[in-house]
Amino acid sequence: MVDSTRGYLGDDPALQMNPVVPTERVVARVRRHGRVLILPALFLILIAGLSAYGVGLYPEGWEMWSILGGAVVAFLLLVLWPFMNWLNRRTTITTRRVIVRKGFFVRERREIFHSRGYEITVRRGALQALTGSATILLTSGVERPLVIKSVPGATLIVDTLHHLIEKNQVLIGGTSALGATGLMAPPRR
Repeated sequence: MVDSTRGYLGDDPALQMNPVVPTERVVARVRRHGRVLILPALFLILIAGLSAYGVGLYPEGWEMWSILGGAVVAFLLLVLWPFMNWLNRRTTITTRRVIVRKGFFVRERREIFHSRGYEITVRRGALQALTGSATILLTSGVERPLVIKSVPGATLIVDTLHHLIEKNQVLIGGTSALGATGLMAPPRR
């Protein structure tokens, strides 16, 4: 048996007993619910309207340039910054783990493996209940909880996480809720 990355592996019985671990596949990629972009969109319309009105009142001179400068600053702070913040926070759910990436200048990446098992807590406010989103907390008991804020379709995401946890527990040798023995469990004699 030859492994292209490590060379010849020989007839190691441990390698022959363990089946090949399935590859990691992306199940879902989610961002925060799009309702967080409603206010920046309204600010964009307001800034465009007020700057056009202000330039119309003062077509020449320093007043026009101060109105345009204020419009650019307001656009950067009230429209572009929230949009870039929304773009730079992403959660990826794979068949093995949950990965949360965030940050613009300083990147932070946190992940939690399904095989470790974790507790899933769902928090839903009134506005989130109207839009079908929720905040999901994944607690492994050792570290601080992994927070996935305002996830659209939270019920489907939670069901998927439950399924992936059970599937990974079965793969590492545990038993599922139905009593099925894991695929990598040692054979019973």
